[in-house]
Amino acid sequence: MSETLAPRLEAYLAGLLGAGDLRVSNLSRIPGGASRETYRFRARYARDGKAVERAMILRRDPPASLIETERETEFRAYRAFHALGLPVPEPIALESDGRHLERPFFVMEEIENCQVGSILTPDPYGANREKIGGQLFTILGRIAGADVDAIGLADFDGAKDVSQCWRHETERWEKVIAEDALEPQPIVQGALRWLKRNPPPPAQKLAVVHGDYRTGNFLYDADGNIRAILDWEMAHLGDPLEDLGWLIDPLWSHGDPTHPAGTIARAEAIALWEKTSGLKAEPGALLWWEIFASVKGAAIWLSAAREYAEGRNTDPVNAFSGWYCLAFHNKVLADRMKALAA
Repeated sequence: MSETLAPRLEAYLAGLLGAGDLRVSNLSRIPGGASRETYRFRARYARDGKAVERAMILRRDPPASLIETERETEFRAYRAFHALGLPVPEPIALESDGRHLERPFFVMEEIENCQVGSILTPDPYGANREKIGGQLFTILGRIAGADVDAIGLADFDGAKDVSQCWRHETERWEKVIAEDALEPQPIVQGALRWLKRNPPPPAQKLAVVHGDYRTGNFLYDADGNIRAILDWEMAHLGDPLEDLGWLIDPLWSHGDPTHPAGTIARAEAIALWEKTSGLKAEPGALLWWEIFASVKGAAIWLSAAREYAEGRNTDPVNAFSGWYCLAFHNKVLADRMKALAA
């Protein structure tokens, strides 16, 4: 694979950067990434008479994707929040023409010497859990507080009215469930009925919602510094409580729901988010978005299961998602519905 992809990537970047001597090395695919194929590589070239070597990431559209997303959305989100000073990789190139690398793609810098936390690890952050938690909820607060017009993302997909954020996202994921479920989903359908019968208050503002801000989608270094927020392909306009509800979902808690994302205590996490965003996480509204988060999760895992079962994307992450993650969220939803009915 790399023997055919590397020369084509080399030629493309050489033209883009105006570096005829550019060479690509160490091209290798990174496991996972159900929505896009992800590769790391190094680019060596001369600039102003000096040798330059940069670590880069290639994100290429796969033949089939877990969730239909736009590469331009992810690229523009990286560009906007990188300019705002948030820890995101620098975007380098966006290409919609498939003739260069067979399918559309984009290139960004690689953040090196970092790691990612796994939901299967009980305590991935060790002594740095408090430090990481503080940053994780503060950064999310900064995303929520950003002015969509000022950062140039007011045209993103999503609700255009604060009163319709909940409806827009509920309808989006209800459609995914209807199209991708291979068998009846009574628990998820029951939760959907509850969401529609008990809508939350209007959003406090229209914000850029990352869409998948969670364990596994950020990089941190050995000192406990968050170096990059990744995977913005599901970014859209909506209620900023959507991201908060997703981040504190029990699936990402590493077995301890009282400490969201396996980091700091829930009350402290929410307080940090409120302080940084300038918004309020009213308990009733947040509960709605927490239930929505588990419904959205179930929709994603149902899509994963269908992709895997029908052979369109046989990445093992899809099999795991359709088995473990779907069962997990069904249990969360069943428990929540039972508590609400009591």
